[in-house]
Amino acid sequence: MPKVRTDETALTAAIVELATKYGRYGYRRITALLKRSGWRVNSKRVERIWRQEGLKVPARQPKRGRLWLNDGSCLRLRPEYKNHVWAYDFVADRTQSGKAFRMLTVVDEYTRECLAITVERKLNATHVLETLGELFVNRGPPGHIRSDNGPEFCAQAVQNWLSRSQVKTLFI
Repeated sequence: MPKVRTDETALTAAIVELATKYGRYGYRRITALLKRSGWRVNSKRVERIWRQEGLKVPARQPKRGRLWLNDGSCLRLRPEYKNHVWAYDFVADRTQSGKAFRMLTVVDEYTRECLAITVERKLNATHVLETLGELFVNRGPPGHIRSDNGPEFCAQAVQNWLSRSQVKTLFI
C-alpha cells in the first residue's frame, strides 16, 4: 500500500486553487508558483495530483483560429451522482449497401448508462428535442448536459428549450 504524505490534501487544495486562478498555466508553471510560495515539491508529484484531480493540461493557443474562452478555466465538471451530467453526440455510419445513417446517443456520465440511441437517415435539432423530451419525462432533467458545438446542439430552439428546463449546457 503506497504511503500518503501528510501534506497531500493541503497541496492538492493549493494546486486546484492556483489552477483556477491561472487557467492557462500547466502543471510546470504551477510547480514554479508553489516553490516560490514555499512548498518543497517536484514537478512529477504536481503532475500526478494534477491528473488525479482531472485538471486539463491546456493546449497551446493556435496562431490563427478560435480565440481562447474568456473564463480561461482548467477545471472540468465531474459528475457526482446519477443524472448530474449527461453527454450527447452524433455517430455516423453506413449500411452494407452504402446508405448513410446517423445515431443520436445520450449517456449518463456518472453511471455510464446509455439512456437513448435514436437512429435515422437524417437527424436534426427537432429529433434532438424529441429524444431529450422523452428522457426528461421518464428520468427527469439532468443538472448539466455536455456536447460538442455541432449545429444541432447549438440550435436556438435546443438552447431555449434547455434553458426553460433549467439544464445548463457544457460545450467541449
